[in-house]
Amino acid sequence: MANATKPEKKTLDQRRAEHAWQAVQAVNPNKKDQEAKKKFEEFCRQAKKLPVRIIASGLGQALAFLKAKNYAPKLLVALGDWVLDKRINPDSKKPEPDDMALLKAVVEGDAEFLRWATDEVLAYLQWLVRFADAEGSEGSATTD
Repeated sequence: MANATKPEKKTLDQRRAEHAWQAVQAVNPNKKDQEAKKKFEEFCRQAKKLPVRIIASGLGQALAFLKAKNYAPKLLVALGDWVLDKRINPDSKKPEPDDMALLKAVVEGDAEFLRWATDEVLAYLQWLVRFADAEGSEGSATTD
């Protein structure tokens, strides 16, 4: 018989959602700070474009593009933190990785890691984009 006081574990999808929500909240600005608002809009815009870039060019190319353009470094940090740490170790207290961590892991990893990381990033981005929309991102595409 199940213990009624035992806390239930979260599903993987619930954990993805929680991490994505925290990532969006960490970037979401004070409404009066115009510079922070611009960064939040760019974060959301790039998050919305990233799945198409991954499908068209692959995870490594898409991450390298984001890094080269320096559009949304916090998006790269959130993805790296989820894929390289919190996805595997839910109770991890490690600090967030730098914005190159996931790209380095993709370059140095094998084909199996690349397939797994691609699937995981695409699943994570579904939540991230939804939360960005919920937080009022205008998300219009103005630049590439």
